Amino acid sequence: MLLRQTNIQKLSEQEFDVLVVGSGINGAVAAAALKRKGAKVALIDKGDFAGHTSSNSSNLAWGGIKYLENHEYLLVNKLCKSRNHLMRSYPSTVKEIRFLTTLQKGFRFPAWFVYIGTVLYWLMGRFFTQKPTFLTAKEIKNTESVIDVSNAQGGFEYSDAFLYDNDARFVFNFVRSAMDNGAVVANYVGATATKREQGFWTTEACDVISAKTFSIKSKAVINACGPMVDLFNEQNHQKTEHNHLFSKGVHLIVNKLTSVDKVLAFFASDGRLFFVIPMGQKTCIGTTDDQVENPATTVTEADRTFILDNVNALLDLEKPLTRADIISERCGVRPLAVKGGKGEADWVQLSRKHAIDVDQDKQYMSIFGGKLTDCINVGEEVCELIENMGIALPERDKIWYGESSAQIKAEFEYRAKLLNLDAMTPEYSSEKLTTRLWRRYDIHALQILDEIQRDPSQAGQLMKNAEYLRAELHYAARREMITKLEDFLRRRSKIEMVLRKEDIISTPGIIEACEILFGDEADEKRNEYIKKARESA
Repeated sequence: MLLRQTNIQKLSEQEFDVLVVGSGINGAVAAAALKRKGAKVALIDKGDFAGHTSSNSSNLAWGGIKYLENHEYLLVNKLCKSRNHLMRSYPSTVKEIRFLTTLQKGFRFPAWFVYIGTVLYWLMGRFFTQKPTFLTAKEIKNTESVIDVSNAQGGFEYSDAFLYDNDARFVFNFVRSAMDNGAVVANYVGATATKREQGFWTTEACDVISAKTFSIKSKAVINACGPMVDLFNEQNHQKTEHNHLFSKGVHLIVNKLTSVDKVLAFFASDGRLFFVIPMGQKTCIGTTDDQVENPATTVTEADRTFILDNVNALLDLEKPLTRADIISERCGVRPLAVKGGKGEADWVQLSRKHAIDVDQDKQYMSIFGGKLTDCINVGEEVCELIENMGIALPERDKIWYGESSAQIKAEFEYRAKLLNLDAMTPEYSSEKLTTRLWRRYDIHALQILDEIQRDPSQAGQLMKNAEYLRAELHYAARREMITKLEDFLRRRSKIEMVLRKEDIISTPGIIEACEILFGDEADEKRNEYIKKARESA
């Protein structure tokens, strides 16, 4: 909390080259890229970092294979290139995964024809992943026995990429990178109004926690509010070429359904893609794809019924999944960029490509659409546009993304070996502690080792089945701006996705976790979380 309070004071006292409003993937990469290249950057969000769309995705970094059907070959080519670049830059986090796709009899294309599409996809992906393979219905069943192939005409396997941890953690690491390079960052700070005077923007801001108001002064403003971009522009009387349509996506998390760690891909009863995605000892199933008018949406019984009906129809389960099997839910909107009009478009055919509108004279930028796969390109494009506005980037050629060097990783692994860290890995964990800590924290994992070296008890698991150490919470309390308990449980970690809220509330470790994260405010923050959890039950 001290870091956040210090940064709020800096926001009101300093002048910035750029104020980024919104800390989803677009805002996070904009801040990280601009700061590393030498701009003076502030980043605020009226909620937590990655609090909306960027924490409710399918956790996939894919090249857009479905856009081949719309003949968007240039887009697919670009996204495949971006996916490969992301996998090279973040080898511990963005990993190749196989998609086992089953096509039902009567599907609009024969299986062999769709398989040719996967070969084209592999070609456009520059052979970076494993090659696709065609499968008969029998071969599909032999590969994953849980798939119901009674009505299958065949299928195939192909490769794409996924985020090993979770999307919000991936986004937060860009926010952390911006902070490491000197950006002034704060969550739960909303921008209530902006006005431009004498070549500067003055943004009126409000600390949501304390209700205190203050002003932020900057040369340029970047509207990276995700689904709220249009609302923020309307609030500030900014006209743009693009606007958003919204597609609601819902996923349900249940206990592990599959024997193989592959994404099972199908076409749902309405013809749209449907996934069964591995998540450690859990499985993520969905998604829905429904147009909504309001980005503030929730899971409905119709959403749950659609997902459960489809997974029960497509898998050969011992007993059908019911609402009682749902551990947690993910719900968000995909903001789809459209040019002109008031939302009149064939929204089902819209892709997730991004668009950036710029008011050169007023030094104001709005980022529409976008997806995790293309995030590095967004960061680079934002830097170029900011320079075109006349704002200098003294370190223009600096690389702002990617994992730390092999030398730093080797130093971490050497120190971890001296501590015999991997021997402390819990039996139920699917990966070694050394691997997990490096993936989550990169160079900052050395600070986790410092905690453990000082006090070996810090290597203990705090909450059963949560796969988090005491040392990680001490680090998070200092460096990750945990303002509410949900910030840690839902976005810095995926604990709230793999454990039921009632189990989290009742576990003895949650009391110590709150004491580490919030000190004297531990009881207040825990009670706040319990109240919200029970209200939403």
